[in-house]
Amino acid sequence: MTAQPHVNPIPNILTGIRLFAGVVMFLILAGAAPQGLPFLPPDFLSPNDQFRFARTAFIIFLIAASTDWIDGWLARRWHATTRWGAILDPIADKVLITGAILGVLAWGSVPQAAIPCGLILFREFAVSALRETVAGKVKLPVTILAKWKTAMQMVALAALQLALAPLWEGFGLPLEWLPGFQTFAYALLWIAAIATVWTGWEYFSKAREKMSQI
Repeated sequence: MTAQPHVNPIPNILTGIRLFAGVVMFLILAGAAPQGLPFLPPDFLSPNDQFRFARTAFIIFLIAASTDWIDGWLARRWHATTRWGAILDPIADKVLITGAILGVLAWGSVPQAAIPCGLILFREFAVSALRETVAGKVKLPVTILAKWKTAMQMVALAALQLALAPLWEGFGLPLEWLPGFQTFAYALLWIAAIATVWTGWEYFSKAREKMSQI
């Protein structure tokens, strides 16, 4: 019997890096937030320290988010799609998105983001539970809109991180533009949240329809 060629591991490695980066990004971003470091005084980190932490988390998020497209493209190009990659990819996405949401909310300076962020988290956990419940009974393929909603989430969360005052000021951006940019970031986040909830409703409707036929 002819041995099967080894599958190129680079796409799965990139996915694993995204998973790890999501955790690291959250720890850095949340740790730099006011009251983010336990057992230490609130002013332990200077504004310059907060900027450096937030900037590092922001860069990690941008790089990690870019791998979501790169690893899939490489897997298709190199015919390196694997079952392990298919399992790990959505987990890495959810860890990155959840880490960014919790890290941003830890700052407490973007209260208008709480509701759309909550909707995104509720939907992600609900759909994950749905997939686990119907596994082996009903197939729920990823829709085109569901793929785009992940990209929308990442763009919105990148904008929301940039809207944090220490990061905005640290990059030397005009302070008078910050309120307008925050409004823009909130609008992007609401668009992402609506797309997220809509795709979740589609999955539950599809599951209910198929389960009724069993």
